[in-house]
Amino acid sequence: MTSDPTSIVAIGHLPHATGGIDFPLVSNARPTTPVLTRILADASGTTSQDLRRRVLESATWRTDYATLLAELTSASARETPTAYTIATEGLASARRNMIWAHGTAESPLDDLDVSSGQAWDPGMETVTGTGRPVMQLQVPYRGRQLAGSALLDQLDVWVAEGTGEPSFRDAIARVVAHPEWLPAPGRRIVLIGAGAELSPLAPLTTWGADVLAIDVAGSDLWRRIGDLAGAGAGTVQWPLRPDGTPGLDVTSHLRELTAWLNQAADDAPLVLGMYAYADRGAHVRVTMAVDLMATHLCTVNPETSLSYLATPTDAFVVPREVVHAGHAAWRDRGALKHLQWLARCASRGALFQPSYTTLHENGTGIADILVPQQGPSYALAKRLQRWRGIIAEHDGHPVSFNVAPASWTRSVTRNRVLAAAYRGARHFRVEVFEPDTCRVLMAALLVHDLHHRPGTRPHPEALFSDQALHGGLWRSAYEPKSALGFAALLGALTPH
Repeated sequence: MTSDPTSIVAIGHLPHATGGIDFPLVSNARPTTPVLTRILADASGTTSQDLRRRVLESATWRTDYATLLAELTSASARETPTAYTIATEGLASARRNMIWAHGTAESPLDDLDVSSGQAWDPGMETVTGTGRPVMQLQVPYRGRQLAGSALLDQLDVWVAEGTGEPSFRDAIARVVAHPEWLPAPGRRIVLIGAGAELSPLAPLTTWGADVLAIDVAGSDLWRRIGDLAGAGAGTVQWPLRPDGTPGLDVTSHLRELTAWLNQAADDAPLVLGMYAYADRGAHVRVTMAVDLMATHLCTVNPETSLSYLATPTDAFVVPREVVHAGHAAWRDRGALKHLQWLARCASRGALFQPSYTTLHENGTGIADILVPQQGPSYALAKRLQRWRGIIAEHDGHPVSFNVAPASWTRSVTRNRVLAAAYRGARHFRVEVFEPDTCRVLMAALLVHDLHHRPGTRPHPEALFSDQALHGGLWRSAYEPKSALGFAALLGALTPH
């Protein structure tokens, strides 16, 4: 470690992995499409047999999935039982169709008992930070550290510009008024993907929180985690591999890590946070591992809380006031509407479509920002997480599930088209945030949600629309995907 922690203790090792979560083996390969199609079809069949049929018969799945998933989101916006049934059947299908591979055999996840993991002495590596806890919410933003009245003023600006919802402003303002919430006292926060770019590890350790860190192996990754822990004011603990090094894959060490968490909790309520990211089908595998772990922990301790981040590139049910804001922005385009009319004609209506042309009976709409380029594995993994959030909140567990804004993460900058679209987003009044800003704001929403329970939500999908910091995508005059290509063109012409 390059940090100078006051305490490092390394005792006890995890056993070797004996299996792993995966897709079924088919002709020496493990294709993702049949499983993902079946999950979406089974979830869709609870509300529409026609939608189920179209999912199963899709000949161009990698592009069709976005439209089909948005349609299922719209179906979920009906009565509360519909949303809950979709979530329940979607996750049940995932457990039926994904498998636990053990040796040359495999069995459905339905048959996996995550509580059967091998126990070991509750030793772990512990880093106690040497810093003083920061007892005031400070948000880095455009070269400044915003706190107190300056931060409250910026919250008002974001709401006035349509960058975030009023409920987002209110939540952050509560944290400003209650700095004692910052270290999440009395809880232990589990971070799956502790070293991820948008993981709340850095702010939580700065505030003095008690963290249990889980991530894959990698010397640079764990050096960074150790540095953050040592410089912070909290305690960070993690388990060790058989050779004494950190780093465990939750998809293969699921049972062992679940047993470790049961011991490491030490009677404190756990907050299970899913912040891991993986490419393609691996993201689905990690998501299902965390889902099985979450189910077990919530069963063992009803005080268990869950935490996820919602991606802005998804489809969401938004309330009437957001729909009205989008319609108002369309009416107020000014002289731009003439140029956009020409572009719409040239593109046969594909460009600059007005937002929220189709509404539900209760006036809600669908902010459809699902883009086929992100891939069905990523989209279905995020939807599986949302389904778990709906079920957990229904069962009485605190759930923090906030929409994070578009951010300049490494995964974005690696994708040329997406990076260009982000650079051009400002021309459509959409703000893209720096990861440092996003990380602190999302961590602040997490500690808020652990201390301030919402009243009865009007609909389960409000779990994702409340407190959203969407960057302006939801209140845009345009259906976001109809402006994405033009934004990318403008961004490609913008110097980096």
